[in-house]
Amino acid sequence: MDFASTSEPPFEKAYQTLFVDKQESIKPPLFNQVLDDGDVDDDDKKCELPLIDISRLNDYNKEGCLECKREIISASKEWGFFQVVNHGISREVLEKTREEQVKFFRQTFESKTKVIIRSRLDVKKMMMRSGSITNSINNSSEGSCSSNNEVDMKKPIFGDDIYRWGTPTATSLDHFSWSEAFHIPLSSYDDDVASHPKFKVQRFIMEEFAMKVSSLADRIAEILAESLGHGPEFFKENCLPNTCYLRLNRYPPCPFPSQVFGLMPHTDSDFLTVLYQDHVGGLQLVKNGSWITVKPNPDALVINIGDLFQAWSNDVYKSVEHRVIANRQVERYSMAYFYCPSYDTVIRSCVEPPIYRDFSFKEYREQVQEDVRTVGYKVGLLRFLQ
Repeated sequence: MDFASTSEPPFEKAYQTLFVDKQESIKPPLFNQVLDDGDVDDDDKKCELPLIDISRLNDYNKEGCLECKREIISASKEWGFFQVVNHGISREVLEKTREEQVKFFRQTFESKTKVIIRSRLDVKKMMMRSGSITNSINNSSEGSCSSNNEVDMKKPIFGDDIYRWGTPTATSLDHFSWSEAFHIPLSSYDDDVASHPKFKVQRFIMEEFAMKVSSLADRIAEILAESLGHGPEFFKENCLPNTCYLRLNRYPPCPFPSQVFGLMPHTDSDFLTVLYQDHVGGLQLVKNGSWITVKPNPDALVINIGDLFQAWSNDVYKSVEHRVIANRQVERYSMAYFYCPSYDTVIRSCVEPPIYRDFSFKEYREQVQEDVRTVGYKVGLLRFLQ
């Protein structure tokens, strides 16, 4: 295949040792009865997440506002996931953002890898200015945020960079994700990075989307903290725009969807994730011990609790395992905003007695990375129990 002319990542070629026995008859499927359209053939396991009209937060009717808050709190405790509508982001902004996202991925694979190589100096300058290392992802988690002390200018494309595809740490197909992503620290919206010739997303569109979802995440965090008897100060001081991330995801059509995940099962390593997804579907989460498929809602944003909020709330709010199933026929797009603190932020339970010991976000991410390298998957909060 000529990678100078195709936009598709060379999954099978690069990971050929994993795909030696790729015929679906060789191994039992990862999922129960996965169909060609990527959905699960079990209507009882399809669900609509709690749907919350958050315009009521601005309601002059105090009871309407209180009811909305109660719904957010309840969903965060019982589901760890919910959808919001009337969220203040116009359909025009969402559609323009999606159009620009598609343009990102329509570049040739070679061009996408050159974005990484050519932008390395820009990213290093950005990190030096911000005083933090915030440019890498771990593709085993849709909510990954990781760091390195230095940027290796000669590091290959499988390194920790803005563009990632596949799963470099995978040792088997059930640890592999058939997806590609651009992972964008919001602190990279300076002239150096935004003007990069291969980084052509229109700056004002991305910034508008990021600004809106950032405000939404702030409001949700404030409500959840208030429910536990705390003010919003912790989040206002630690979850700043330049510590948060956008991740643009694409899940290409997969020729053997019952053997490979679009995104392998994981929890998110942040406080909150705000997801905008297309109509294709494929997102699944664990509810009452079973995997259930989330029905896409074109008017809604999906919000889920991350590991840090579970630890901070002392298990009051739940960081729920989720995954994306691969699709044989069509591609899927999503865009995720990760509400993260600075790396030196200490996560300390706000409820006594604490289930988890105190830890910094940096320590948590380093432990996740170490576990992925050594055992092949993220262990997460279990490493930080008292």
